[in-house]
Amino acid sequence: MSAIVISGKELAQEKRMEMKKETDLLKEKGVTPGLAVILAGEDPASQSYVRAKQRACKETGIHSELDEVPNTISESELLKKIDQLNNADHIHGILVQLPLPDHISEKKVIEAIDPQKDVDGFHPINIGRMMIGQEAFLPCTPFGIVEMIKSKQIDIEGKHVVIVGRSNIVGKPVGQLLLNENATVTYCHSRTKNMREITRSADILVVAVGKAHFITADDIKEGAVVIDVGVNRNDEGKLIGDVDYNHAKEVASYITPVPGGVGPMTITMLLHNTILSAKRTVE
Repeated sequence: MSAIVISGKELAQEKRMEMKKETDLLKEKGVTPGLAVILAGEDPASQSYVRAKQRACKETGIHSELDEVPNTISESELLKKIDQLNNADHIHGILVQLPLPDHISEKKVIEAIDPQKDVDGFHPINIGRMMIGQEAFLPCTPFGIVEMIKSKQIDIEGKHVVIVGRSNIVGKPVGQLLLNENATVTYCHSRTKNMREITRSADILVVAVGKAHFITADDIKEGAVVIDVGVNRNDEGKLIGDVDYNHAKEVASYITPVPGGVGPMTITMLLHNTILSAKRTVE
């Protein structure tokens, strides 16, 4: 048995074609969805991610603005830029690319973004609304993961979901979203005892720890759905996930590849949130 691959790349393409139609309709009503991205410093991973976001905006007809600032920018200066974008009518989504330089508080920056323009879904107000199942901008990677699972008509209700990793960006929110879909959710992290016992009980296993091949075939229950969020480089510079894909795919029923899995969906859900924000201005 070899697992069915859930291609984020293919699903992202389908969704972006639909989004292009939505932006065309909005433009007919006189509204062009606008996304502003602030990039501080010259982190190569952040730069390549931002370029991918800009290409995706172009593809779907979203207006995008990139403000590249030096990593020496002061916190107050960055907060001022966010305030200007909060008040800019042509901008519907604001994204400050993380990580930020050490002297700038990530917490202050995230909280400075207007929750109505927080298309990354990181503002405490959006996180709080998500927790209690209210309408909110959902964090893009977790949102993309749920869409990928649903795209294969995989039933989430009543399933045991195990999340390996508890970051605020992926681990915690993806567990909450799957709980909202009536799954039973267990979190594993660096202090978890007998982790293999827990991961082997998962119907759906989501791995987001940032450690290459952290999960092997022995950690996976026969027939489980495996979602790999990790992006690591091996010694040859090749992108690999947190899951040992070649062996895991012999055990799992469904699996996401790296690259071409969760990554393209993260950007796609960012576009979705930006269009949603623009729609709210004409409703």
